[in-house]
Amino acid sequence: MSENPPRRRRPTPGNAPGSTPRKHSWLRPPNGRADDGAATPPAAPAAGSGGGPGGGAGSVVHAAVYRDGRRVATPDSLADTYRRLREQPEGMAWIGLQRPSESELLSLAEEFGLHQLAVEDALEAHQRPKLERYGDTLFVVLRAARYLDAPEEVDFGELHLFVGPDFVITVRHGAAPDLSAVRRRMEATPELLSLGPEAVLYAILDAVVDGYAPVVAGVQNDIDEIETEVFSGDPAVSRRIYELAREMVEFQRATRPLVGMLHGLMAGFAKYGTDDELQRYLRDVADHVTHTSERVDGFRSALTDILQVNATLVTQQQNAEMRALAEAGFEQNEEIKKISSWAAILFAPTLVGTIYGMNFDAMPELHWAFGYPFAILLMAAVCTSLYFIFKRRDWL
Repeated sequence: MSENPPRRRRPTPGNAPGSTPRKHSWLRPPNGRADDGAATPPAAPAAGSGGGPGGGAGSVVHAAVYRDGRRVATPDSLADTYRRLREQPEGMAWIGLQRPSESELLSLAEEFGLHQLAVEDALEAHQRPKLERYGDTLFVVLRAARYLDAPEEVDFGELHLFVGPDFVITVRHGAAPDLSAVRRRMEATPELLSLGPEAVLYAILDAVVDGYAPVVAGVQNDIDEIETEVFSGDPAVSRRIYELAREMVEFQRATRPLVGMLHGLMAGFAKYGTDDELQRYLRDVADHVTHTSERVDGFRSALTDILQVNATLVTQQQNAEMRALAEAGFEQNEEIKKISSWAAILFAPTLVGTIYGMNFDAMPELHWAFGYPFAILLMAAVCTSLYFIFKRRDWL
């Protein structure tokens, strides 16, 4: 666990003495965050710079503390982030992690009160998109996607978010999405960032959903190419169809749950007093997700149809090849019949000539005056008979 003492619950900006009450977001129950009323002493700096509990940078990609939509600190470690956030009663910490270690997540869990089940999911990865609430913290799992032009395939990444009243923690497993661009966008619009962690959640959702657009365009282009290859008789197209269909199953698993997640967030707008501007933004994201999900469903259906057409064409091609082989075999049989027939016809006189060519003195009709003409007539009769027999059977 962390070397730093646990950060005690600070008064929420809406309940802090002398502060202007803020709207309750969908992340915060109406009564706000609990306050024990005691001041929290600054945490002692952690020893070392490794990735230990509360220690150095480790897998921290970027960490920053914001107040009123503007960056006030750029800590270089988790311990420093905790300290800087305590110094800002109305601040917000945004911590980005890339494949963090267990000790780092346990440190964050102790500092921000993260639920054990959510921490285990973030460590193991390979989760389906979902949104779960643990007290005043949302745990969100997203599946980002990007299209790789060179291999013409879709690469999926996994993103876990812990969103609380004064913090956002992102845990990436994969290359997508590019959260640095999201951070730059939010810092360029401090009026949006000042809305708090829920605004960061919106921006990340928007970035993930916008990242689906190039994937949809790339897949559409692949399907067009596959249709051309199917009707051109490319033998390798079946494997390409199968691989793309498998990617669409994965894409469908990434997009379809988002529709329900966003509708769940929109259902809590009135309950948690979500800012009107954020409501509009999230409705726009929900529209894009619905459109993308419908496109993915259409792609999967189209690939199923293409696979069936390709199977039909392959079957027709195989039937044509079998027919050609059968015709070739029939022709060979006909030739064999002819050769066999002529061989039998020529064998008859050879047999007669061989018998009468034996050198024995006491052979019948050996000294007969009509023996030679008789032998010739016998050979001719046998050959003629065999010829008509084979001709009648269509062997000749």
